Amino acid sequence: MLELPEVLTLSKQANDVLSGKTITQVFNATKPHKFTFYSGDPLEYGKLLVGKTILSSKGYGMFVDFYLSGNVIMNIGDGVSARYYNPGDKVPANYQLLLTFEDESFLVFTVAMYGFISAYPDGVVDNKYYTISRESISPLSDAYTEAEFEKLFASAKKTLTAKALLATEQRIPGVGNGVTQDILFNAGIHPKQKVLDLSDEQKGALFKSLKDTLMIMTSERGRDTQTDLYGNVGGYKTILSSKTWKNPCPRCGSMIVKEAYLGGSVYYCPECQKIESL
Repeated sequence: MLELPEVLTLSKQANDVLSGKTITQVFNATKPHKFTFYSGDPLEYGKLLVGKTILSSKGYGMFVDFYLSGNVIMNIGDGVSARYYNPGDKVPANYQLLLTFEDESFLVFTVAMYGFISAYPDGVVDNKYYTISRESISPLSDAYTEAEFEKLFASAKKTLTAKALLATEQRIPGVGNGVTQDILFNAGIHPKQKVLDLSDEQKGALFKSLKDTLMIMTSERGRDTQTDLYGNVGGYKTILSSKTWKNPCPRCGSMIVKEAYLGGSVYYCPECQKIESL
């Protein structure tokens, strides 16, 4: 899934390789995918996009924007994979949208579980979560301070857990279940820990881990569970993920626990991440 480290990586790569390319053809999905969500009718995207030039790209939260000539904006979000192919490369059999360029290179968008692919003709993006991402302070920004983070606790319900705080309702745009695993591990906090039971010291550790972990993930071009615009896995080696959870805890050697929780899997060390109460 697209989370902040991958969003920023994709947008940087898109700026490097796609800027200045003009779209020559648009091919719609080769296979229907009922959990691919488009803005408007994707069968009309050809009329909107052909002849437009990609000017730049920028990432916000869980969305990657592509700014095109003629005031057109395309963006992708959540579970969309974007892959750039050089001229002569083999076209994949299945995709949800494919754009070709004048030099015969092409850009392919695919969706595994669910995702958003949108095109807007007037430069106005109509998506609630996108608006939240655009208007929120990025956790990687210097403006995202500990005081800003503390606001999340002020409105927290008694039942709110650490995973829910970080990974649900886009309280911190771009932070989802994937990056949350290592953020909580580095902070020594259990994913089911009630956040109102956290001490000031634990809150400080969680804030620091949020900033530091996301910074490392981003600087290393995303996580090794995700791919970039060229199909390469990210350089950040996840501590807790589907790739590593059968390994012992790198800190204490205990066996990592995997559980289904809040619509996804959580991974944690039962020794290093114990639930505490006031």
